[in-house]
Amino acid sequence: MPEVKESCGLVGVYGPEDASYRAYLGLYALQHRGQEAAGVVSTDGERMYEHRGLGLLSEVFHGFDFAKLPGRMAVGHVRYSTTGSTSNMNTQPLLMEYSKGQIAVAHNGNLVNAKVLRAEYQSYGSIFQTTSDSEVIVHLLARPAHNYRRDSVAHCLKHLKGAFSFVMMMVDKIVGARDPWGFRPLSLGRLGDGYVLASETCALDQLGAEFVREVEPGEIVTIDENGIRSEIYTNPSEVGGPKHCIFEHIYFAKPDSVVFGQNVHMVRKALGKRLAQEHPVDADVVIAVPEGGSSGAVGYSAQSGIPIDRGFVANLYIGRTFIRPAQRDRENSADIKINVIKEVVNGKRVIVIDDSIVRGTTLRNRLARLRRAGAKEIHLRITCPPHRYPCFYGIDFPTKEELIAHNRDVAEIGRILGVDSLGYNSVEGMLSAMAEPPCNYCVACFTGEYPIAPEDDMDKFSLERPRKTIKQGIAK
Repeated sequence: MPEVKESCGLVGVYGPEDASYRAYLGLYALQHRGQEAAGVVSTDGERMYEHRGLGLLSEVFHGFDFAKLPGRMAVGHVRYSTTGSTSNMNTQPLLMEYSKGQIAVAHNGNLVNAKVLRAEYQSYGSIFQTTSDSEVIVHLLARPAHNYRRDSVAHCLKHLKGAFSFVMMMVDKIVGARDPWGFRPLSLGRLGDGYVLASETCALDQLGAEFVREVEPGEIVTIDENGIRSEIYTNPSEVGGPKHCIFEHIYFAKPDSVVFGQNVHMVRKALGKRLAQEHPVDADVVIAVPEGGSSGAVGYSAQSGIPIDRGFVANLYIGRTFIRPAQRDRENSADIKINVIKEVVNGKRVIVIDDSIVRGTTLRNRLARLRRAGAKEIHLRITCPPHRYPCFYGIDFPTKEELIAHNRDVAEIGRILGVDSLGYNSVEGMLSAMAEPPCNYCVACFTGEYPIAPEDDMDKFSLERPRKTIKQGIAK
């Protein structure tokens, strides 16, 4: 089982006759963001059509005839569950109907007040069809007091707290929106006479779309027959933002994507260089844990002058090993997912680069395989700081007890992992690789300083240190 489940991936396509197929192709570039479920919803301007299911895209759409998803507009989603169980009812895009007609909703992120809003709307008589926090937005839109406002989408988004990038589709338009903190990315591209919205620019590249810009934090972009228009519904300065999730650069996003204005591979190389400055060590070879440590290893080798080689080989055809129901199955799957090239590490002092350690179980097994392959010394280097605090904004480590670094110092973590030395980038070193000011990034999982205090599950928020939160300016 991997250290942490990724966030979800979104695509919205407006314009081409084969919009649903284009959305499907875009999702392939985003498969790394969600591998539990996938779906595409299209519209021909009169009604909507859907195909969704559990599994990888290749499983859900195997042999599928895209003529069953007609129309020039489509939205797609690949899912990892951070809120709501893994079941078909939670598969997105959610397709629902209210007084204004049908709506399809695809969401990336996690709402920290979803349960509070859910309880409130259930008290009004709303009946929820899923356990996903994403459904809350539909009930907000359906409320009569909101429904007939000219700014109904903007007004409803102001009720939400937490991380959300939405791609929503009505029969006559596609709407993209980001939370005012800008936790999760969302990019806009031009495809011929049409447009594409996607979680990462790698999906735009897959479709041959021209990158236009990122949807701004607190912005709503509406695409319809009249073209494209933009609205800022909440200025990030009103909520102490932006607060981009730095884990997008460290772990989530693909190396070929541009996220928060920077190419992910170049950021990870810079993190590797900084790591070599903060934690140098005499060694014979630098290797990466694939694929997370690959870019960082290039940077570490360049800065240190220690040659880089390929010490691990990943089995690319193993499938979804991380969704095994039993712990023994997960451990066995992780064991066959990667192999060591003995000739590279035998008798060598080896520097191992990885992007993060969250739970540590899988990494410990891989490091033990290096020992068995004859590595003389193992020096583990991690391109981000220790994860000591839970995340409430869409990353799958919601409790501090899951984190190997919680209540442990670096030396103890190193002993647990069985390495000769362990070094992490400092928070300051990590932030030095970013283009924007340090205050524009969320680093709560490293520092415990949260941009938004969760209203849901407050018992999970008990930490060993006083939390710092930014007062919110979003009105109900």
